[in-house]
Amino acid sequence: MLTLIMMFFVFAFCGRLLGFAFRATWNITKFFLFVVFLPAILVFAIIGGLISIAWPILVIAGIVLLVKRCATCA
Repeated sequence: MLTLIMMFFVFAFCGRLLGFAFRATWNITKFFLFVVFLPAILVFAIIGGLISIAWPILVIAGIVLLVKRCATCA
């Protein structure tokens, strides 16, 4: 009986750690996408002469940022 209780706690602990790992991975991925890759894509698009693609991406990213900021302030 004690073994079953211990197994339950071990699985619960591992499940929580797995959930934490998924959340941490998602947050790190979001950080790299928005802080590293999005500006790099915009710079390379402008250098490559694709300003017609870079401008709407920049406008959409700005609007999303403003909406996100306003949602957290309220």
